[in-house]
Amino acid sequence: MKIAIIGQQDFGKAALEAFLARGDEVAGVFCQPDKEGAKPDALREAAAARNVPVFQFKGLRSAPAQDALRALNVDLGVMAYVLQFAPQEFVNIPRHGTIQYHPSLLPLHRGPSSINWPISLGAKETGLTIFRPTDGLDEGPVILQKSCAIGPDETLGEVYFNKLFPMGVAALLEAADLVVAGKHTETVQDESKATYEGWFQEEESRINWANHVDVVYNLIRACNPAPGAWTMLGGVKTWIYDCRKITMGKFTGAHRPGDIHAVSDTSLTIKAQGGMIEVLKLRAEGGKKMNAGEWARANGITPA
Repeated sequence: MKIAIIGQQDFGKAALEAFLARGDEVAGVFCQPDKEGAKPDALREAAAARNVPVFQFKGLRSAPAQDALRALNVDLGVMAYVLQFAPQEFVNIPRHGTIQYHPSLLPLHRGPSSINWPISLGAKETGLTIFRPTDGLDEGPVILQKSCAIGPDETLGEVYFNKLFPMGVAALLEAADLVVAGKHTETVQDESKATYEGWFQEEESRINWANHVDVVYNLIRACNPAPGAWTMLGGVKTWIYDCRKITMGKFTGAHRPGDIHAVSDTSLTIKAQGGMIEVLKLRAEGGKKMNAGEWARANGITPA
């Protein structure tokens, strides 16, 4: 088939490579304009290296963007990690319209941080959806869904890179075949089950040690490797990454959430309600990721 890819970064690059590898024609790639000083976009670089035309418009509402897609005369548009708004006038141009990837089981977790939220909420399952983009954010009819488990200790990075990323690329290929062959179905999303959450950023990722240890642990997992769950340690803003949860089953005397319980060669342990978090890797403001115990000893962090 002849397609256009709209996307960016490593997921967009992987989709490009997967379609090309099986012999499809990628007539063009649409990605955001480069930002000054930012790392070059992986999709743009991969397309250029394969002599695939690259189009970088500030917005996809513009007549030039729509004219460019129309001129490619493609069978299908494929949206692979898109942050630009794509209006109906754009996505309906390809012969068979456009399909879009979203890393959640829609209508659950519409929005830009759809992998973080289910992990933070302690969900045991998530998945991906291939759907028809509409002018409502992540609201279009569903073509294909795949689910996957969230392990009790899995981080955002593990769920995405080990599961949702490769599953998503494969699902785009599968959905594209169904749509172009006219063998797909489109199921309207059930609005009574819909949820929407915004970005998982600075305020959302701050640790409240007075929360239950399960809540704290899920938050840290949901932010690892980005944006990183953070707290103040020794007066320094510090992001926590790799860690272990320790459940407390007995009363052991004074237990104030947020206090330091122990510092070892490899870790520091912090108290929360119902247990403790043993921090293995952290990054203090202005520094780099490192062994938590080593950092704690170097900065005079001691048990309360």
